[in-house]
Amino acid sequence: MKKFEILEKTINGLHRIKALRDFNDVKKGDIGGFVQSEKNLSHDGDCWIYHDAWVSGNARVIGNAKVFGDARVCGDTWVSGYALVYGDAWVYKNAKVCGDARVCGNARVSGDAWVFGNARVSGEAWVYGNAMVCENARFEGTAKGEEIITS
Repeated sequence: MKKFEILEKTINGLHRIKALRDFNDVKKGDIGGFVQSEKNLSHDGDCWIYHDAWVSGNARVIGNAKVFGDARVCGDTWVSGYALVYGDAWVYKNAKVCGDARVCGNARVSGDAWVFGNARVSGEAWVYGNAMVCENARFEGTAKGEEIITS
């Protein structure tokens, strides 16, 4: 059963979503964020795109993941599990954010980078290339990295 529909109104070629049923903290009729197409957000699980967040390109939000605030998820990225992407964070290119990971603030995750486990990327931090931020690692402030970072 579908959990959302795409509304006609567009901004930069993206469409608002509207909940078709209740699930988790989303109620039927709630207006969500923006998608480029239906493939950007799974109808399964409790995943959702809130507020003014954008998900576009081949990006997918699946499982119980949430994207909110003014966050942007684009390219061939995946946000899955119980991951959160929020604030003004961007996840793009081929990056993956999964598990209980958090990407927030003005953080950027790009390239083939992975953020997973209970990891956090925040502030002005930028994770790129083939970097992995995992386990209980915290990557924050103005840090930049393209290596494996663990707790």
